[in-house]
Amino acid sequence: MTAPAGTAGGSFARQVKGEILSHEPPRGCCAVAFAYGIACFGRSFGKSGLVLYTEMSAAAQYAKRVFASLDVAGKVYARGSEDSRIYEFAVTEPEQVRRMLALFGHDGGPGALRINSRNFACEQCAHHFAAAAFLACGTITNPQREYNLEFGAGRYHLAQDLAALLTGHGFLPKCTVRKGSRIVYFKASEQIEDMLTFMGAPAAAMEIMGTKVLKDFRNKANRLTNCETANIDKAVAASAATLEAIGALRAAHALDALPEPLREAARLREEYPDLSLKELAARFDPPLSKSGLSHRIKKLEQLAKDLRERNEHV
Repeated sequence: MTAPAGTAGGSFARQVKGEILSHEPPRGCCAVAFAYGIACFGRSFGKSGLVLYTEMSAAAQYAKRVFASLDVAGKVYARGSEDSRIYEFAVTEPEQVRRMLALFGHDGGPGALRINSRNFACEQCAHHFAAAAFLACGTITNPQREYNLEFGAGRYHLAQDLAALLTGHGFLPKCTVRKGSRIVYFKASEQIEDMLTFMGAPAAAMEIMGTKVLKDFRNKANRLTNCETANIDKAVAASAATLEAIGALRAAHALDALPEPLREAARLREEYPDLSLKELAARFDPPLSKSGLSHRIKKLEQLAKDLRERNEHV
């Protein structure tokens, strides 16, 4: 058994399923493949019939239309309260069940349910089968939080067969077990984008791409901001050290005895304490190179250091 499809009203999963349902129902062999996906990954499938649970009325009605196009009649029921409504698509009338089992090439026996590859007659059949499987048991997280698309396949062999089918179409699904249920899932955003397109939800795939671009932009902006903040902190610390050195030289009446280039560097640093070394160098007339100013600043700090060391030994 699999969980009801379309969990979390208003979720990105519901949006994806809505996009799949916006297409006209498939016809011919693709209709068979779609109906087969509903059968394999619905709540139950066998001699007693088929039951699909979904929180989306549109999904139940869509499944009904596809089965009807294949001369298999089913019914849609609404279960639960208005706040937690579940819709059920069911094929339970004995004659309809026999038609359905014959259509899919299953006897409905108690053996392990396996995917019958004879239900895929053209290249597009696998696309519709995967779309139906997602409607029946799939979910996807909001890409703004994380990347995760999964099928709650339920049965072991179904999960293995679905993974093999998708692998055959160029995907790299992973399998796990959660609360006793087999899960086929994707974590890589590129794989999820391709999977959504494969299932007929290219707009959702484009939304993930756009979200990734925005995330990358924000991350780069944050890195730049952090880098700028670090540079500012570094410049402030350096300026404070220089101002301390200038103050020590002035207190010792040593500043006026320095060569003019050093006195000018000291004067401008005191006048513009918040400027970076590059910005401060541009204030000289003529402008000084950053390395040239750095040399003068280091000279001032070294003179102040030498002065302190001499005072300590007096």
